[in-house]
Amino acid sequence: MVLKNFVVFEGIDGAGTSTQIELLKCSRHSASFDFSAEPTEKETGKFLRRVLKGDFSLDVRTTAYLFAADRAEHIWAKGGIADKSREGKICVSDRYLFSNLAYQGVTCGEELPRLLNSPFPLPQVLFFFKIDPAVSLSRIGGRKTREIYEKIDFLQETERRYEEIIGGYERESEKSGMKVVTLDAAKPMNEVNAKIVETLVQIGLLEEDA
Repeated sequence: MVLKNFVVFEGIDGAGTSTQIELLKCSRHSASFDFSAEPTEKETGKFLRRVLKGDFSLDVRTTAYLFAADRAEHIWAKGGIADKSREGKICVSDRYLFSNLAYQGVTCGEELPRLLNSPFPLPQVLFFFKIDPAVSLSRIGGRKTREIYEKIDFLQETERRYEEIIGGYERESEKSGMKVVTLDAAKPMNEVNAKIVETLVQIGLLEEDA
C-alpha cells in the first residue's frame, strides 16, 4: 500500500538528506510540508538515539525491533504521518523502513527486518541519495561525536545493500505505485534540491514556480 503525500529521503550517513530537509524548510514551499525523521523525537526514538551514540549496546535483533516500534509510532500514532498525509500535508521523512532494511540487514540479516517492516505502507515518493561512502564520511568528519554505524567498512556494505534494496523497489514501482528517484548525492546541494523540487512538481505535490 502507498501512503499518498508521503515522501522519504534515504541514504547512508553523510549522504545529505538532512541538508535537503533544511533547504526545503527555507523554500517558498515550506508551508506545504511537515518534516520528520527516524529515529523520531518520541520517547522510542530518543532511546534509539542513545543506542546509536553508543551509550549502551543491545543485541542487534533488539535494535531492529526498536526501529520498527519507533516507526509504528511515527506512522500510526495520533497526529502521525498517516493522519497528517490524509489532511493534505506533504510529509517528508528523513529515513524510513528502507534504512532498517539496509542497516539492520547488515547487522542481523535480511529476514527479520523484512518481517518487521512488512506491515508499513510505502511512501508515494522515495528519493535515494546515492553516494560513495568515502565521500559521505569526509562530510561528517568534523562532527564532535560519531554514531556506531559511521565506519567506512560498515557504510560500504550498507550502501551496497541500499542499492540492491532500492533497485528491487524500482523494478516493482509500476506494480507498487511508489515512485523511486535516485539522486547523485555527490553533486552540489542546490542541484540535488532542484531535482527534488522538479520531481514533486511533476507528480503534482507542489505547484510549479511562476
